[in-house]
Amino acid sequence: MKILILGGGTVGETVAYNLANYSNYEITVIDKNEATLQKLSQSLDIQTILGSVSSPTVLKNAGAQDTELLIAVTGEDDTNLVASKMAKEIFNIPNIIARIRKSEIVEYGFKSVLNDDESEMTPLDLFNVNESICPEQIVTDQLFQLLLIPGALQVINFAEDLEVQMIVTKVENSCLLVGKQFSEFVDIIPEEINFKICAIYRNEALVIPTPKTKIISGDEVYFITLKEHVKDLMDIFRPDETGNKKVMIAGGGNIGYRLAQTTEPYFQTKIIEKNHSRAEFLAENLDSSLVFRGSATDEDILIDEHVEEIDMFFALTNDAEDNIMSSLIAKKLGAKRVATIINRSIYVDILVGHTIDIVISPHLTTIGSILSHIRRGDVVTVHPMRRGEAEILEVIIHGDKKTSKIIGRKPSQISWPYGIDVAAIISNGKFITDHKHDLKEGDHIIFFVFRRQAVPELEKLLQVKWKFF
Repeated sequence: MKILILGGGTVGETVAYNLANYSNYEITVIDKNEATLQKLSQSLDIQTILGSVSSPTVLKNAGAQDTELLIAVTGEDDTNLVASKMAKEIFNIPNIIARIRKSEIVEYGFKSVLNDDESEMTPLDLFNVNESICPEQIVTDQLFQLLLIPGALQVINFAEDLEVQMIVTKVENSCLLVGKQFSEFVDIIPEEINFKICAIYRNEALVIPTPKTKIISGDEVYFITLKEHVKDLMDIFRPDETGNKKVMIAGGGNIGYRLAQTTEPYFQTKIIEKNHSRAEFLAENLDSSLVFRGSATDEDILIDEHVEEIDMFFALTNDAEDNIMSSLIAKKLGAKRVATIINRSIYVDILVGHTIDIVISPHLTTIGSILSHIRRGDVVTVHPMRRGEAEILEVIIHGDKKTSKIIGRKPSQISWPYGIDVAAIISNGKFITDHKHDLKEGDHIIFFVFRRQAVPELEKLLQVKWKFF
C-alpha cells in the first residue's frame, strides 16, 4: 500500500514511525521543514519530499497519482482540507484521513444551496475527507474516562453496544489477590464477573500471565471485562481507592479548555492559565470552573488554591518541561494523583510508572485512530497500550469454513502468531473470555498484541480466500 503523509510534525512523525515497520507499506512524507524531513529520512526507510503539502506539483512529485491513502496531519485545518480536496479531485486518491481541530467543521450541519440534494451535510463533506481525527478531542475523552474510573491508568472502550472495557491499574498491597496464583482467583472473585487479565507490567517488563502467575503488589494489570463489572474489579485491585471530586487543570489551551468543559458539570474544577487574554476567554466561556491566571509551576499559587485537596491534577500546557515540573510540585504538595501530557517519547519512557501517575502521549493516542483505517481486515479499532510496548485490536471476522482459516474453529485450536493473544470474543451480544467458542462470521475478536511485527501475520491468517475485507 502506498501512503502519503502530509506534515512531518509530532503526529506525522509518529504515524510514519508506526507504519515504516511494515514492509508492505510504501511511505512518503511531505513537509516544508528541511530539518524535520532530514531527521525522518535518517531514521526511517521512507521517502521525503520538501515543499508545500497544498501544491499540486509537490503532490504529483510525491506520487499522489498512484497513492492509495493520504493522511493530512499538518497543524493547520485549512491546509489539511485544501490538500485533501486536491488529492481527491486532481489525483483521485481513494482514501483520505485529515486532522481537524475545529469542531464546527465536523459538526456544523447544513443543506447545500447549490444543488437539489436535501440531505444534511457538514463542511467536511465539501473537501472529500473520508475520516477526520481530532487529537485534542481524543485526548480529552481519554482523560475524562480516567476521572470516571478512580485508580485507572488507562481506559479503552470496545463493542459500543455491549460496553466492554480494558482497564490498566496498579495493584495495591491491600488487594486480596496479592500472592495468589491466577488459578486461585475463583476463590475470591465472584463467578458472575467474567473478565481476563491480558498482561502484567512488572519490573520494567511486560508479562503474559499463565495460570501459575502470581500477583504482587505494584503490578500494573491489564484486564478486560464488561463495563458493569469494572467497579467491582477495581474495588478488588484497589480496595483503598476513593472517588474523584476535585480537579485542577494546568493550561487552558485546546485540551485544557475541552477538558474543563467536560468536567465542570460533574466535578469541582479549577483551571490555571498563564496567558492573560486566554484566561479571560476561559472565564467568559466556562460555566462553573474557577479560572486563575498564573503559572502552575508557581508553588505559591498551588498552595493558595489548596492543591493538597485535589483528587486529580492535569498538566496540559504545550510545554513538556512545565508539565513535568508542575506535576511533580503538585504531587509533592499533596495532590492525590497527577496526569501529564508529554509529546516527546523519550520523556514518556522515563516518566511512566514513577512519581507522575499517568503520562499521556497525544501522538500515541491519535495513532490508534489512524491505524484502524490502515490495517488490513475489518478492523474496528486499534489502541496503543500504556508505555507503547503493546497494542490492542478489535477485529470483525468474515467468511465460512471454506474461505476462512479460523471460522468454525475454537481459538484454542488455532496456531496464532507469536505475540498475539485472544483477549476476548464478542458474539451475538455475548462477552466471551474462554477459548471454547466456535468462531463464526461476524464475531468480534479483541486481540492483545505484545509483538507488533506479528500483525501482518495475523492479517494473513484472518483474510478470506477471495479478498480482504
